[in-house]
Formats: sequence, C-alpha cells, structure tokens
Amino acid sequence: MQKLWTPILAFAALTAAPALAQSSGGAIGTLPTGTYHCELPGNAAGRAGVRQPDRDFAVTGSSTYTAGGASGTYLMRGNRVRMTSGPMQGSRFAVMGSGFLKEIDANGTPGRLRCLRR
Repeated sequence: MQKLWTPILAFAALTAAPALAQSSGGAIGTLPTGTYHCELPGNAAGRAGVRQPDRDFAVTGSSTYTAGGASGTYLMRGNRVRMTSGPMQGSRFAVMGSGFLKEIDANGTPGRLRCLRR
C-alpha cells in the first residue's frame, strides 16, 4: 500500500509548488544597483517632476539599500518591492520598468511618488 501512495504524494508535492510560488507574490529578484531619485508629478505649466530628495535611496547590492545615511534590506517578489528593515521599513513599491518604481499607497495601488534610477 505504501508503494502506491509514494508516487501520488510526490506528484501532489510537485504540482503544488508552482501554485505556492505564484500565490506568494512571484519570483524573488533584486533591483538594479544605483541611486534612485524620487519625485512627485509636476504640471503642464511647470516642471515635469518635483524632486523629493528626502525620499531618495541607493540600492547597494543584493537586497540592500541606503537612505539618509543608514542601511536596510528589501524583498522583491515579482514586480513588488517591500523595504523590510532600515530607514524606509514598511515602504512598498511597484516596479514599472527597469529602474522605475512607483510607491504603493494605502489602497495597495501605485501612488504619485515615483523613483527613477540615475
């Protein structure tokens, strides 16, 4: 009887793994290293963006960043980034393109603040 269950359990484990990975937010990744300058949208009569230098940060390596002279870590799953420690802990971003992030607002949707890698 045990020999019959072994292949069935192995098949169940293999087919469940992709579903678990998808439900947890996608593949783990990292952001391109460099300094990210953050800004709010401007208007048609003025500048295209209004810098927010107090929100700038730098990705320094695998899942690490610095901001305001302190360091922290982040987790990137699929196209979502969550700052997990450090000065920006709790901040969330959507990856809109290579080196282009938008902060996630309280409703869980991309908000107005955008950060661009320079």
